[in-house]
Amino acid sequence: MLRNGIDILIATPGRLLDHVGQGTVDLSAVEFFILDEADRMLDMGFIRDIRRVITILPKARQNLLFSATYSDDIKTLASTLLRNPAEVEVARRNTSSELVKQSVILVDCKRKSALLGELIGKNKWEQVLVFTCTKHGANKLTEYLQKIGITAAAIHGNKSQAARTKALNDFKCSSVRVLVATDIAARGIDIDALPHVVNFELPNIAEDYVHRIGRTGRAGCEGEAISLVCVDEADYLRGIEKLINKKLDSTIVEGYEPDPSIKAEPIQRGRGGAGGGGGNRGGNGGGDRGGKPTQKRDSGRHEPKRRDNDRRH
Repeated sequence: MLRNGIDILIATPGRLLDHVGQGTVDLSAVEFFILDEADRMLDMGFIRDIRRVITILPKARQNLLFSATYSDDIKTLASTLLRNPAEVEVARRNTSSELVKQSVILVDCKRKSALLGELIGKNKWEQVLVFTCTKHGANKLTEYLQKIGITAAAIHGNKSQAARTKALNDFKCSSVRVLVATDIAARGIDIDALPHVVNFELPNIAEDYVHRIGRTGRAGCEGEAISLVCVDEADYLRGIEKLINKKLDSTIVEGYEPDPSIKAEPIQRGRGGAGGGGGNRGGNGGGDRGGKPTQKRDSGRHEPKRRDNDRRH
């Protein structure tokens, strides 16, 4: 199909460059170049590949750049890519929808899984999107929820496309109550009137919080975003509140009061580990403190030179 010529081509940067190298695609006649999810592209280290694609494109073309957040890095990219652009902004910079009720529940990380199960059961939630920071954490939490009788499925970079599609379809049709996802795998999920989003672990990049809770409160529908926050995540919470310029209401659930004797410790989310992050004290959804370093968000394989990364997600 590429060799015969097509009107619209949607591609990830690395895969597109592969086709250019193989001679299976000709970009000399491109009229419109659209860079979608620009903030995620930068976060995953694909800026080099993007710049390589730009050098191949015709100089006379229309450029469009879309981004859910508008950081200084995105601003810099826009200034180099766009020429006297018209700016369309559907929300204030890095702000969350007013239709999303945001709250924080303070809890020890080893009790997060049990609290989540109780919240789902007690409140009779039927459709909940839950975010973890690692694939291992997503699998572990899904197994726990299934064990206590709550239908759940996980989606992340290690799942096949068929498995992810099935999990998402099951969630949409309510045959699965809880979908546990990592940030990369959940990107682009669009579910009509999704009522609940839960941050089982806070992201270590504040902008990702805006993306996560943006899965609910869409198309005029109200939504609820709850973050389960342990003492280790206090700095992440402050960063999020600074970004959205809003102090989030925090509560404590009876029976799940945080232990004041537990002191905050750094959360390790580097490469090479398999822990859950954000819950590094041996909880059902996290890793063990003092064990292997946990992974950063979805996989820790986001090196800019490995173009096959964008095929896996």
